[in-house]
Amino acid sequence: MNKFFEFEIFHFNEHSLTVFELVSVLLIFLITKFILWIIKKVLFHKTNLNKLDKGSSFALFQLIKYVIWVMAIVLMLESIGVNVTILLAGSAALLVGIGLGLQQTFNDILSGIILLFEQSVKVDDILEIDGDIVVIQEIGLRTSKGLNRRQIVVILPNSTITTNKVINWSHQTQKTLFSIDVGVAYGSDVDLVTKVLEESILEHKGAAEFDLLEARFVEFGASSLDFKVLFFSKDIFYIEKIKSDIRKTINRKFLENNIVIPFPQMDLHLKSNIPKMK
Repeated sequence: MNKFFEFEIFHFNEHSLTVFELVSVLLIFLITKFILWIIKKVLFHKTNLNKLDKGSSFALFQLIKYVIWVMAIVLMLESIGVNVTILLAGSAALLVGIGLGLQQTFNDILSGIILLFEQSVKVDDILEIDGDIVVIQEIGLRTSKGLNRRQIVVILPNSTITTNKVINWSHQTQKTLFSIDVGVAYGSDVDLVTKVLEESILEHKGAAEFDLLEARFVEFGASSLDFKVLFFSKDIFYIEKIKSDIRKTINRKFLENNIVIPFPQMDLHLKSNIPKMK
């Protein structure tokens, strides 16, 4: 058995790789995976979710995973006879050059560490970034993964989240105020329009999730009486679909009540007494 473990798989200069060293690397890898599996089960167990929300559990697990893998890689290198200290010291100049060329990557990694520690953004948070609405599915060390309203996976460099203006819709109360604008023809019954707009909100299939605020007569427009109906909704991610459904209801009820939505008009006056050129 000793001869089997001491058998050299290959030899290069003064270094060699034996079966024992290869088995040691494999054992360290498997033990690391097992430890991380146990930690993940403990963190995400249902009994612990009452004390730690999903986003916090994920962030904590990511930090633990990175630390354990760094330690495991160091042990793997040491087990095959690689002195990590000497390796890092000898590669100092190379590491400086790589660092200069990968500044943005390191910036993203640092931003990822900030996100995981600070937890200003967590898994399942809904963010508005550059006009796109995404729900965060995963926060990695360099990038984060989100899903937008078109069900497209978006890969976000972490520095984009930490350095740009980002709206986190999940940091506020459970319901958010939204509005729909509409204009009606001059001469329309203002009270009837207000009533129809409010009824259109209440008729939506998700009316139980709405807390109607009010319909407002905003101003006298160039070719219409302008109204705004305001309502609260808990469903932030699919709010555009909800608005579309409500607009359909408004249009139907306007037709039923003979309320006209005008289109822009322009009066053109022609003068016939233009003096003739001599």
